[in-house]
Amino acid sequence: MNEPITTPDTQHGVPSRGGTPWEETRRVLETADLFCLSTVRADGRPHATPLVAVWHDGTIHFTATDAAQKTVNLRGNPHVILTTGSNQKEGLSVVVEGDAVQITDQDALERLASVWATKWDGDWPYQVRNGYFYLYDEDEQRVLTDSNLVFSVKLRKVFAFAIGLGQTRYQF
Repeated sequence: MNEPITTPDTQHGVPSRGGTPWEETRRVLETADLFCLSTVRADGRPHATPLVAVWHDGTIHFTATDAAQKTVNLRGNPHVILTTGSNQKEGLSVVVEGDAVQITDQDALERLASVWATKWDGDWPYQVRNGYFYLYDEDEQRVLTDSNLVFSVKLRKVFAFAIGLGQTRYQF
């Protein structure tokens, strides 16, 4: 991944420290336990839902069932916003704007399944079959869920909000 163009946002005051370094923002994306995904319904109404995701190869990846509202929305409009971060007085909140693209390549999915298993200490034991993720219980030797589509977010802009310290914009 290319390094983004980093710009402190002076519209909201002069950021202390000259803005948040990309390394710090990326670390929040890598370690986040939960994101909120926002999509747009066909009638223009927004839809938001919490989800788990992983950072890998310079972007965020998430899953959804074929019938999920977020998947239905993405078929008509791939634009997404993902948010994560702190709701504390001193913390960093991050907003990601981009386009969600379905991943079906077997090798890429195998790598992502490994990333999910590592990040979540085995809580998401995905197996890959026919371009989909399946949750699988090793002990019971059975599939736990229907197929899950896997999406990768092509980053456009990322914003870091250092509460009380300023806002930084990253352009890709």
